[in-house]
Amino acid sequence: MAKTATTKVEEVLTEDEKILEIVKKTLDDNKAEDIEVIDLRGKTSITNFMVIASGTSQRHVSSLADYVYEALKKSGFKSEVEGKANADWVLLDAFDVIVHIFKPEVREFYNLEKMWKALLTAKPSEAKK
Repeated sequence: MAKTATTKVEEVLTEDEKILEIVKKTLDDNKAEDIEVIDLRGKTSITNFMVIASGTSQRHVSSLADYVYEALKKSGFKSEVEGKANADWVLLDAFDVIVHIFKPEVREFYNLEKMWKALLTAKPSEAKK
């Protein structure tokens, strides 16, 4: 009886996918709510992934931003942070991954998920309108 060799295939992540995994894990580990990832690869030149999450309060939003920033820095990735002064909506720009962390009511008001998903599903002729 012939033995069959099993090969272990390791998943090779691109740099933006590594950043995305760090962001998702850090947000999840620190109790961010309603984490959503929007894949924008090939659909826009501003980023490859957008991550949207909620914190329970301004302090939680600010802390989540700090945790993500530090996790990226520790892994050798640069990022920029905007909005920490008010902490209603903090944006982390990790270049190929943009992270939006909101207080729930601010997230509901701006509804970025709906806007981006509508743009992604629109036909090219509709997107220009």
